[in-house]
Amino acid sequence: MRRFYNFSQSVINFFWRILFFLTLFFALTSPNIILGDNATFGTSTTLLTTGLVIGIVAILVMNYAYPRVHAWLVKVLITEQLRTGRWLLLLILVGQIFFVYFVHPNSGFDSGMLLHTATDPTSVLDPDVTSYFSLNVNNLPIMLFMHWLSTTFNQTTWEFFDFVTLFFVDLSAIFNLLSVRLVQKRALGTAMYIQAAWLAVFPSIIMPYTDAWGLPLVSFYLLCYFTMRKSTMPSLIRAAAANGFGISVMLTYFMKPSSIIPVIAIAIIEMLVALVNHKRLGLETLFIAFAMLLFIGRSGYETYQYVNHKVENQTYIQVDRSRAIPAIHFAAMGVYGQGGYSWWQAVEMTFLPTKKQKTDYSVMMLKKRLKKLGPVGYLKFLVMKQRNNTADGTFGWLKEGHFFLENQKPNNNGITNKLKNFIYLYGRHIADFRFAAQLWWICLLVIIALGFGPERRVIQILRLAMVGGFMFLLLFEGGRSRYLIQYLPCLLLLATFSYERVVINVKRLAGVYERKLDAAIAADEQEQNS
Repeated sequence: MRRFYNFSQSVINFFWRILFFLTLFFALTSPNIILGDNATFGTSTTLLTTGLVIGIVAILVMNYAYPRVHAWLVKVLITEQLRTGRWLLLLILVGQIFFVYFVHPNSGFDSGMLLHTATDPTSVLDPDVTSYFSLNVNNLPIMLFMHWLSTTFNQTTWEFFDFVTLFFVDLSAIFNLLSVRLVQKRALGTAMYIQAAWLAVFPSIIMPYTDAWGLPLVSFYLLCYFTMRKSTMPSLIRAAAANGFGISVMLTYFMKPSSIIPVIAIAIIEMLVALVNHKRLGLETLFIAFAMLLFIGRSGYETYQYVNHKVENQTYIQVDRSRAIPAIHFAAMGVYGQGGYSWWQAVEMTFLPTKKQKTDYSVMMLKKRLKKLGPVGYLKFLVMKQRNNTADGTFGWLKEGHFFLENQKPNNNGITNKLKNFIYLYGRHIADFRFAAQLWWICLLVIIALGFGPERRVIQILRLAMVGGFMFLLLFEGGRSRYLIQYLPCLLLLATFSYERVVINVKRLAGVYERKLDAAIAADEQEQNS
């Protein structure tokens, strides 16, 4: 069993290193990080980015050259990191509210369709609308939830739903912080910095769609898992966490099915660990594990029954489920072009009346493309697709068709237009935003990359979750990094739990050995692997 366990870990690490190395390499070489004129986008960074770079360099130089500055930075950023982190998060929250209050444009693509249908009862009579939801039945639950919010709060504006999106995104950050406090409390300050940096460059708070709305569900079921794994927690809380895990996983399935990949990673790692430690498992441990599984299964089943009943018996919009697009369609789209959305294949799905015809057509297109590419060509295509899936630190911002349904070239009059210049396609500061977002993305990936060392269960779970996410996007529709948003909780937690190991690795490379920190991490590793 030990050999099988070690082999399994080696396989996980093998795929992790290949896929993550490609992600890091393509992020480092992304055109988003270009200073000055950018031939790829036809834009140019402004003095804001120049000032940002000069400021970062100046702080680094002063930290190295001036002991007083170094001491002050250590006090503020390390000694008082919890206080500083709280103020940073509060500042970011105020900035988010300010941003959404002044910028809440109408969007197009799927987000626009969902909100239009949810807030306008007359739209359900439109043949185009009923056709959309007949083909994309997976978007029916979130649309119905949006409709419930609209009728409950008597709100139909984009501003309202953008604030709902802001609430869900920040709720995800809170759950992430709670997970860190539970698993590795001394890393809470680091977690605050990482969450604040993410939220500062995440404009998707004004895009009400499954990408952002699914974040708190993923973060919550991870929190529930960590709570169940904490043997020092009261049994009642662990039982509640098991129920919460089942409920949130099933809600995630209805919101965005691909977001349950981390659950599969948890199950695989737990089974591998159980195989190795099966001789040491006592009756009490087995009983607790069985009880947890029972709670998870029951709450998940009841949640599925409840939500499925609501969706199946809704009367708000009439849909023809026999026209639903099969999963193989997304695999077929995923091998053409950049590996993303294919308009002409999507149109073909609307003309083929039956599910069998849709499936047969998609299988034919998939086989035809794979035959044309050949083994070597397909491998090269996957490398290119990994770049398209993961390199962009803006997470595919503005890359959907009809992203905003208004003029994409704002003037500079008023606060609203000044802010729009950072996020609109022809905005004066769009290159500044891309640079800042890419810089954050690179920093996050570098932290993860440098966090190598002894394996911990929590690290392996998060790595396997990302391997699963990467492979899913390689095999199905991808083509832009927007689909990575659903796995952000895993990446953010992975960077947080890796940071202390980064400090040790960097100091070792510099010839300094941090004995206390190394011992603390070793204790965590022993606890996680026990």
